[in-house]
Amino acid sequence: MNVLWILAHPEPRSLNGFLAAEGQRALRGDGHEVEVSDLYAMGWNPVVDAHGYAHDPAERFRVAAAAKRAFESGALGTDIRAEQEKIDRADTIVVQFPMWWFGMPAILKGWFDRVWLQGYAYGLRGPDGEWVGYGDGFLAGKRALAVVTTGGPAWLYGGRGIHGAVDELLFPLQHGTLFYAGAEVLPPVVISGADRFTPREGEQAAVVLRERLLAIPVTEPIPYRRQNGGDYGDDLVLRPEVAPGATGLGVHLA
Repeated sequence: MNVLWILAHPEPRSLNGFLAAEGQRALRGDGHEVEVSDLYAMGWNPVVDAHGYAHDPAERFRVAAAAKRAFESGALGTDIRAEQEKIDRADTIVVQFPMWWFGMPAILKGWFDRVWLQGYAYGLRGPDGEWVGYGDGFLAGKRALAVVTTGGPAWLYGGRGIHGAVDELLFPLQHGTLFYAGAEVLPPVVISGADRFTPREGEQAAVVLRERLLAIPVTEPIPYRRQNGGDYGDDLVLRPEVAPGATGLGVHLA
């Protein structure tokens, strides 16, 4: 595999830093290529601005249109182009972060905001001229895996835990970002109770992570319903006969 590992944690001596190092070592030891975007170490700028898209400040800044124009004309900021080139080289993407306030850290959200732009990651048409998304797109044929730590214990992120089910908390990333772009999204690696980990527990988490990483090629992806798989009508709403009467995020799982 050619793996792009995107890490969003400010402290290399943290549990996340340890797991990232161990995971990357395991992949390389198994013969895989690993390229790393350590966002904090890079000093990644998470802020969408006109400068990154070579936009004339005298004109109104329409973000999506400006990003698409810059991408198509080769005028993107060099940092954005470099990340897109890493994505293009990869066949597997690992996104690692601590869950802060029920989502990803701002620096990682800003990475997606700036890199996942119109004309590159979305707003694309297939060979038949139809818009593509949710199972089709620029990541088609690639696999994606989220590696996430939470401060609270696992039971708080279960189906009845007060924090909500972790799969639903990760739905915007896994379904709305990665699957939308065409990736085969694998079940996440979630390491709970990270704030209270002992060194021994860290080692145990590393064992689990190594096993999941080395199994990426044979792991069954999350069975999200494909946009053009027949379950959705022309309005992209589930057909009445599909999961009749059901609503919520779970209806988008086949």
